[in-house]
Amino acid sequence: MRAVYYDRQGPADQVLQLGELPDPEPGPGDVRVRLRYSGISPGDTKKRAGYFGSAMTYPRVVPHSDGSGTIDQVGAGVDRSRIGERVWVYNAQSYRPFGTAADYTVVPEATAVQLPDSVDERLGACLGIPGITAHRAVFADGPVAGRTVLVQGALGAVGSLAAQLAAWGGATVITTVRRHTDLTALSGPAAERAVALDHPDAQQAIRQHAPHGVERIIEVAFSDNISLDTAVAANGAVIAAYATRDPQPRIDFWPMLFDNLTIRLLGSDDFPSDARIAAARDLTNAARDGHLTVPIGNPFALHEAAAAHDQVDRDNRQRVLLDLHA
Repeated sequence: MRAVYYDRQGPADQVLQLGELPDPEPGPGDVRVRLRYSGISPGDTKKRAGYFGSAMTYPRVVPHSDGSGTIDQVGAGVDRSRIGERVWVYNAQSYRPFGTAADYTVVPEATAVQLPDSVDERLGACLGIPGITAHRAVFADGPVAGRTVLVQGALGAVGSLAAQLAAWGGATVITTVRRHTDLTALSGPAAERAVALDHPDAQQAIRQHAPHGVERIIEVAFSDNISLDTAVAANGAVIAAYATRDPQPRIDFWPMLFDNLTIRLLGSDDFPSDARIAAARDLTNAARDGHLTVPIGNPFALHEAAAAHDQVDRDNRQRVLLDLHA
């Protein structure tokens, strides 16, 4: 099969290679997916670059955890009726060496989720890391129906899906963007109650939508926004953070204590299996029912993987895919 892989970490154009690797075979409980699209997330490019001082766990890595395609083989113990099923894939390269930047990937059958006929394979390839992270951020502390949810960074891949999932779950959704010029880029539930963080009084602007405080906060920039989060949080609120600019953020302990705030930190590779399964179910249902949209750029061909990685690292607002048929 054709595959993009790396044997050492570094810049994309220096370490990513395109070559032929043996076709993988599914083991017991596995399925093999002939891929149409491979979804690239910032976590994929950070692993490749050695971000956070991470080392390679395997001598060779085929990157990317997300993708979509069709099951063409199954291992022992898997119902053969799944052969020919359209699926979206998550966690393909989570604690595993070979992800979706290839013609085929082999994954445990639970992480190949049936894709409804009405859902485009490009959208399916975008649901994995950002979708499951967004779902966990919104729902890890229970249903949100009737609650007020603040989504910081609603133009990002996770933030956009979090806003849509929170609205799908019955919440009143407030969103933020960094600059007032970004407000026009919002759409759907994310655009209904939006605040720009360069507003002269962002705290008051958020409070106008939530006079009694916000009960759930989805946070993409913990170190930058924690003071604002604390100021707009209701007593007993949860701040669910999946990223930060400063890895050693400062917090104002006593106001957070007196408001009984909970800080939930989200590492997507290690979510509980039941949480991932619930997220996959809900994401599929929401996509089937037309409640999820994702801005997707023109897919790159497999041989353009380095350029695709660079596009992700430029903080692109559109999801970046590889088209395995191009």
